[in-house]
Amino acid sequence: MKKIVDFGNKLCRLIVLHRLRREKRRPHEPEKSMGNNTNPDYFRQTILTHLDAAYNLARWLTGDALAAEDLVQEAALRAFRAFDKLSGPNPKAWFMAIVRNLCIDWLRGYKQRAREQEYDDDLHGAVAADAERTPEALSIRAAEARRLHAAIAALPLEFREAIVLREIEEMSYKEISAVIHVPIGTVMSRISRGRDLLALALHGAARRAAS
Repeated sequence: MKKIVDFGNKLCRLIVLHRLRREKRRPHEPEKSMGNNTNPDYFRQTILTHLDAAYNLARWLTGDALAAEDLVQEAALRAFRAFDKLSGPNPKAWFMAIVRNLCIDWLRGYKQRAREQEYDDDLHGAVAADAERTPEALSIRAAEARRLHAAIAALPLEFREAIVLREIEEMSYKEISAVIHVPIGTVMSRISRGRDLLALALHGAARRAAS
């Protein structure tokens, strides 16, 4: 399963690294212990190598590219500040848990903001119509990829995050358990149920496309 987009463009990485450098230079603060390693290069090698995976998770959970970038940058900063508290099966799982928690907080705030705003039928109708417009020359493979993307995006959050972490990021059950804070048995159950829901959604989409 192909990742939707790479977060590893130079601008975003530079923003993260710049914020970390500013954080490190704050006056009148003790030096970060960063676990057993005080070298910031170790933090980059241990955590920042997972920025692409972090962005993909944030993008799938929020459905908002700009918000995903902001959340990953904030997660990197929080990870830097709390690096001496690193725990879990490995650094990637620990960092992804930070990203996931920020996304959950963002989604709660988004739902609250949505309730406070009046729905604009003209605006939302135009966006939906534009999203449904596909070029005639688009290949069957691209159409299938769109259907898969839509099916994953439509999954309930608890199944969507499990599927993304397992099928896209190829994380182990143990790692996923550490990221989403549920037992391994629950992880396996959610992945199984998520796959079933995906299969049903894709089957329905294929039938509608053929009719």
